[in-house]
Amino acid sequence: MSGADPLERIAAALERLHPAPDPAPDFAAADAFVWHVAPDRLMPVGRVNRVELSLLVGIDRVRDILLENSLQFARGLPANNALLWGSRGMGKSSLVKAIHAEVLRRGHDLKIVEVQREDLPSIGRLLTLLRNADTRFLLFCDDLSFSHDDEHYKSLKAVLDGGIEGRPENVVFYATSNRRHLMPRDMIENERGSAINPSEATEEKVSLSDRFGLWLGFHPCSQDEYLAMIRGYCDAYGVAIDDATLRAEAIEWQATRGARSGRVAWQYFTDLAGRRGIAV
Repeated sequence: MSGADPLERIAAALERLHPAPDPAPDFAAADAFVWHVAPDRLMPVGRVNRVELSLLVGIDRVRDILLENSLQFARGLPANNALLWGSRGMGKSSLVKAIHAEVLRRGHDLKIVEVQREDLPSIGRLLTLLRNADTRFLLFCDDLSFSHDDEHYKSLKAVLDGGIEGRPENVVFYATSNRRHLMPRDMIENERGSAINPSEATEEKVSLSDRFGLWLGFHPCSQDEYLAMIRGYCDAYGVAIDDATLRAEAIEWQATRGARSGRVAWQYFTDLAGRRGIAV
Protein backbone atom coordinates (compact mmCIF):
# COMPACT_ATOMS: atom_id res chain seq x y z
CA MET A 1 0.00 0.00 0.00
CA SER A 2 1.43 3.36 -0.97
CA GLY A 3 1.98 6.14 1.53
CA ALA A 4 -0.77 8.24 -0.11
CA ASP A 5 -3.53 5.70 0.49
CA PRO A 6 -4.23 6.61 4.15
CA LEU A 7 -4.42 10.29 3.23
CA GLU A 8 -6.77 9.53 0.40
CA ARG A 9 -8.99 7.51 2.72
CA ILE A 10 -9.01 10.33 5.27
CA ALA A 11 -9.87 12.86 2.56
CA ALA A 12 -12.69 10.63 1.31
CA ALA A 13 -14.05 10.22 4.84
CA LEU A 14 -14.00 13.98 5.40
CA GLU A 15 -15.77 14.50 2.09
CA ARG A 16 -18.54 12.15 3.19
CA LEU A 17 -18.90 13.94 6.52
CA HIS A 18 -18.83 17.41 5.00
CA PRO A 19 -19.68 17.15 1.31
CA ALA A 20 -18.86 20.08 -0.92
CA PRO A 21 -21.78 22.36 -1.74
CA ASP A 22 -23.49 21.88 -5.04
CA PRO A 23 -22.57 24.31 -7.81
CA ALA A 24 -24.55 27.55 -8.03
CA PRO A 25 -28.06 26.81 -9.30
CA ASP A 26 -29.42 27.85 -12.64
CA PHE A 27 -31.91 30.46 -11.48
CA ALA A 28 -33.47 30.52 -14.93
CA ALA A 29 -34.59 26.92 -14.45
CA ALA A 30 -37.48 27.75 -12.09
CA ASP A 31 -39.33 30.55 -10.34
CA ALA A 32 -39.31 28.81 -6.95
CA PHE A 33 -36.63 27.06 -4.88
CA VAL A 34 -36.28 25.36 -1.50
CA TRP A 35 -33.09 25.86 0.53
CA HIS A 36 -31.49 22.70 1.93
CA VAL A 37 -28.32 22.23 3.96
CA ALA A 38 -25.70 19.44 4.35
CA PRO A 39 -24.75 20.10 1.64
CA ASP A 40 -25.99 23.61 0.92
CA ARG A 41 -28.16 23.63 -2.19
CA LEU A 42 -31.16 25.32 -3.76
CA MET A 43 -33.62 22.79 -5.14
CA PRO A 44 -35.89 24.07 -7.93
CA VAL A 45 -39.63 23.59 -7.54
CA GLY A 46 -41.39 22.92 -10.83
CA ARG A 47 -44.94 23.44 -9.56
CA VAL A 48 -45.74 25.60 -6.53
CA ASN A 49 -48.69 24.52 -4.38
CA ARG A 50 -50.84 27.67 -4.31
CA VAL A 51 -54.27 29.13 -4.97
CA GLU A 52 -55.28 32.09 -7.10
CA LEU A 53 -55.05 35.49 -5.46
CA SER A 54 -58.69 36.20 -6.33
CA LEU A 55 -59.83 33.21 -4.26
CA LEU A 56 -58.44 34.61 -1.00
CA VAL A 57 -61.46 36.25 0.61
CA GLY A 58 -61.68 38.55 3.63
CA ILE A 59 -58.06 39.76 3.60
CA ASP A 60 -58.33 42.56 1.05
CA ARG A 61 -56.42 45.18 3.04
CA VAL A 62 -53.38 43.06 3.85
CA ARG A 63 -53.47 41.63 0.32
CA ASP A 64 -53.22 45.07 -1.24
CA ILE A 65 -50.43 46.19 1.12
CA LEU A 66 -48.31 43.09 0.55
CA LEU A 67 -48.88 43.12 -3.21
CA GLU A 68 -47.78 46.74 -3.51
CA ASN A 69 -44.70 46.08 -1.38
CA SER A 70 -43.83 43.06 -3.54
CA LEU A 71 -44.28 44.97 -6.79
CA GLN A 72 -42.06 47.78 -5.51
CA PHE A 73 -39.36 45.25 -4.71
CA ALA A 74 -39.72 43.49 -8.08
CA ARG A 75 -39.30 46.85 -9.85
CA GLY A 76 -36.03 47.49 -8.00
CA LEU A 77 -37.55 50.04 -5.61
CA PRO A 78 -37.25 50.09 -1.79
CA ALA A 79 -39.43 47.51 0.00
CA ASN A 80 -39.91 46.21 3.52
CA ASN A 81 -39.52 42.79 5.07
CA ALA A 82 -42.97 41.57 6.12
CA LEU A 83 -44.33 39.58 9.05
CA LEU A 84 -47.77 38.04 8.47
CA TRP A 85 -49.16 37.09 11.87
CA GLY A 86 -52.45 36.02 13.35
CA SER A 87 -55.12 33.35 13.28
CA ARG A 88 -54.37 29.88 12.01
CA GLY A 89 -55.73 28.89 8.63
CA MET A 90 -56.54 32.41 7.45
CA GLY A 91 -54.34 32.38 4.37
CA LYS A 92 -51.01 33.82 5.49
CA SER A 93 -48.75 31.44 3.57
CA SER A 94 -51.30 31.15 0.75
CA LEU A 95 -51.17 34.92 0.32
CA VAL A 96 -47.37 35.00 0.02
CA LYS A 97 -47.39 32.32 -2.68
CA ALA A 98 -50.35 33.87 -4.51
CA ILE A 99 -48.71 37.29 -4.55
CA HIS A 100 -45.52 35.81 -5.95
CA ALA A 101 -47.59 34.33 -8.77
CA GLU A 102 -49.28 37.68 -9.38
CA VAL A 103 -45.93 39.48 -9.57
CA LEU A 104 -44.79 36.94 -12.17
CA ARG A 105 -48.05 37.35 -14.08
CA ARG A 106 -47.36 41.07 -14.34
CA GLY A 107 -44.08 40.37 -16.08
CA HIS A 108 -41.52 40.81 -13.29
CA ASP A 109 -38.63 38.43 -12.63
CA LEU A 110 -38.91 37.42 -8.97
CA LYS A 111 -37.79 34.12 -7.44
CA ILE A 112 -39.25 32.76 -4.21
CA VAL A 113 -36.97 30.76 -1.92
CA GLU A 114 -38.48 28.83 0.98
CA VAL A 115 -36.33 28.49 4.10
CA GLN A 116 -37.23 26.13 6.95
CA ARG A 117 -37.07 27.55 10.46
CA GLU A 118 -34.56 24.92 11.56
CA ASP A 119 -32.22 25.98 8.73
CA LEU A 120 -32.04 29.63 9.82
CA PRO A 121 -28.45 29.20 11.16
CA SER A 122 -27.36 28.71 7.53
CA ILE A 123 -29.06 31.88 6.32
CA GLY A 124 -25.79 33.81 6.03
CA ARG A 125 -24.48 31.28 3.53
CA LEU A 126 -27.69 31.53 1.53
CA LEU A 127 -27.45 35.33 1.40
CA THR A 128 -23.87 35.04 0.13
CA LEU A 129 -25.12 32.78 -2.65
CA LEU A 130 -27.95 35.15 -3.61
CA ARG A 131 -26.09 38.44 -3.22
CA ASN A 132 -24.28 38.26 -6.55
CA ALA A 133 -27.10 36.73 -8.58
CA ASP A 134 -28.62 38.80 -11.35
CA THR A 135 -32.20 38.47 -10.15
CA ARG A 136 -34.38 39.35 -7.16
CA PHE A 137 -35.41 36.97 -4.39
CA LEU A 138 -38.30 36.72 -1.96
CA LEU A 139 -37.14 34.62 1.00
CA PHE A 140 -40.09 32.92 2.68
CA CYS A 141 -40.21 31.23 6.09
CA ASP A 142 -43.54 29.68 7.06
CA ASP A 143 -44.76 29.25 10.65
CA LEU A 144 -41.90 31.13 12.26
CA SER A 145 -41.71 31.18 16.06
CA PHE A 146 -39.13 30.70 18.82
CA SER A 147 -39.17 28.86 22.12
CA HIS A 148 -37.49 29.79 25.40
CA ASP A 149 -34.07 28.25 24.65
CA ASP A 150 -34.11 28.80 20.91
CA GLU A 151 -31.14 30.72 19.54
CA HIS A 152 -32.20 30.58 15.88
CA TYR A 153 -33.62 34.09 16.13
CA LYS A 154 -30.07 35.45 16.16
CA SER A 155 -29.49 34.00 12.69
CA LEU A 156 -32.59 35.75 11.40
CA LYS A 157 -30.99 39.12 12.04
CA ALA A 158 -28.67 38.43 9.10
CA VAL A 159 -31.72 38.78 6.86
CA LEU A 160 -33.44 41.61 8.69
CA ASP A 161 -30.36 43.74 9.43
CA GLY A 162 -27.64 42.20 7.30
CA GLY A 163 -24.76 42.84 9.69
CA ILE A 164 -21.81 44.83 8.44
CA GLU A 165 -22.60 44.14 4.79
CA GLY A 166 -26.27 44.98 5.06
CA ARG A 167 -29.12 42.95 3.64
CA PRO A 168 -28.56 42.22 -0.05
CA GLU A 169 -30.38 44.76 -2.19
CA ASN A 170 -31.91 41.91 -4.22
CA VAL A 171 -33.41 40.06 -1.23
CA VAL A 172 -36.57 40.67 0.80
CA PHE A 173 -37.84 38.43 3.61
CA TYR A 174 -41.46 37.42 4.33
CA ALA A 175 -42.41 35.27 7.33
CA THR A 176 -45.68 33.94 8.70
CA SER A 177 -46.37 33.29 12.36
CA ASN A 178 -49.25 32.71 14.72
CA ARG A 179 -47.49 35.05 17.17
CA ARG A 180 -47.06 38.75 16.72
CA HIS A 181 -43.82 38.80 18.73
CA LEU A 182 -42.61 35.38 17.49
CA MET A 183 -42.49 33.99 21.03
CA PRO A 184 -45.16 32.84 23.53
CA ARG A 185 -46.70 35.56 25.68
CA ASP A 186 -46.17 33.56 28.89
CA MET A 187 -42.48 33.26 28.06
CA ILE A 188 -42.19 37.05 27.74
CA GLU A 189 -43.97 37.58 31.06
CA ASN A 190 -41.98 34.87 32.88
CA GLU A 191 -38.64 36.27 31.76
CA ARG A 192 -39.62 39.82 32.65
CA GLY A 193 -40.78 38.69 36.09
CA SER A 194 -37.59 36.78 36.93
CA ALA A 195 -35.02 39.15 35.40
CA ILE A 196 -32.86 41.63 37.29
CA ASN A 197 -33.67 44.19 34.63
CA PRO A 198 -37.05 43.10 33.17
CA SER A 199 -36.99 45.67 30.38
CA GLU A 200 -33.74 44.24 29.01
CA ALA A 201 -34.43 40.54 29.62
CA THR A 202 -36.49 40.02 26.49
CA GLU A 203 -35.72 43.16 24.52
CA GLU A 204 -33.49 41.32 22.04
CA LYS A 205 -36.10 38.67 21.23
CA VAL A 206 -39.19 40.87 21.29
CA SER A 207 -37.50 43.53 19.18
CA LEU A 208 -36.95 40.95 16.45
CA SER A 209 -40.49 41.46 15.20
CA ASP A 210 -39.86 45.23 15.20
CA ARG A 211 -37.26 44.68 12.51
CA PHE A 212 -40.02 43.79 10.05
CA GLY A 213 -41.13 46.92 8.25
CA LEU A 214 -44.62 45.51 7.66
CA TRP A 215 -46.78 43.83 10.31
CA LEU A 216 -49.88 42.39 8.67
CA GLY A 217 -52.52 40.95 11.00
CA PHE A 218 -54.90 38.10 10.09
CA HIS A 219 -58.04 37.68 12.17
CA PRO A 220 -60.84 35.07 12.35
CA CYS A 221 -63.31 35.31 9.49
CA SER A 222 -67.03 35.89 9.80
CA GLN A 223 -69.55 33.28 8.74
CA ASP A 224 -70.41 35.29 5.62
CA GLU A 225 -66.73 35.41 4.64
CA TYR A 226 -66.39 31.68 5.31
CA LEU A 227 -69.32 30.92 3.01
CA ALA A 228 -68.03 33.36 0.39
CA MET A 229 -64.69 31.52 0.35
CA ILE A 230 -66.42 28.23 -0.40
CA ARG A 231 -68.67 29.78 -3.06
CA GLY A 232 -65.56 31.25 -4.71
CA TYR A 233 -63.90 27.82 -4.83
CA CYS A 234 -67.06 26.26 -6.25
CA ASP A 235 -67.34 28.86 -9.01
CA ALA A 236 -63.64 28.64 -9.86
CA TYR A 237 -63.59 24.85 -10.15
CA GLY A 238 -67.06 24.34 -11.61
CA VAL A 239 -68.70 22.62 -8.64
CA ALA A 240 -72.46 23.19 -8.83
CA ILE A 241 -74.35 23.45 -5.54
CA ASP A 242 -77.30 25.58 -4.48
CA ASP A 243 -76.84 28.19 -1.78
CA ALA A 244 -79.12 26.50 0.78
CA THR A 245 -77.31 23.16 0.56
CA LEU A 246 -73.88 24.81 0.62
CA ARG A 247 -74.81 26.85 3.68
CA ALA A 248 -76.22 23.90 5.62
CA GLU A 249 -73.33 21.56 4.82
CA ALA A 250 -70.60 24.17 5.32
CA ILE A 251 -71.93 25.28 8.71
CA GLU A 252 -72.20 21.64 9.84
CA TRP A 253 -68.64 21.02 8.63
CA GLN A 254 -67.41 24.06 10.55
CA ALA A 255 -69.19 22.89 13.71
CA THR A 256 -67.50 19.49 13.60
CA ARG A 257 -64.10 21.20 13.33
CA GLY A 258 -64.79 23.66 16.12
CA ALA A 259 -63.35 26.47 13.99
CA ARG A 260 -64.07 28.70 11.03
CA SER A 261 -61.21 29.73 8.75
CA GLY A 262 -59.99 29.72 5.19
CA ARG A 263 -58.35 26.34 5.79
CA VAL A 264 -61.61 24.82 7.04
CA ALA A 265 -63.41 26.32 4.02
CA TRP A 266 -60.92 24.64 1.66
CA GLN A 267 -61.23 21.32 3.52
CA TYR A 268 -65.01 21.38 3.13
CA PHE A 269 -64.70 22.30 -0.53
CA THR A 270 -62.21 19.44 -1.10
CA ASP A 271 -64.72 17.01 0.41
CA LEU A 272 -67.54 18.48 -1.68
CA ALA A 273 -65.55 18.31 -4.93
CA GLY A 274 -64.57 14.71 -4.17
CA ARG A 275 -68.19 13.72 -3.59
CA ARG A 276 -69.15 15.37 -6.88
CA GLY A 277 -66.34 13.60 -8.74
CA ILE A 278 -64.56 16.80 -9.73
CA ALA A 279 -60.75 17.01 -9.69
CA VAL A 280 -59.14 20.16 -8.28
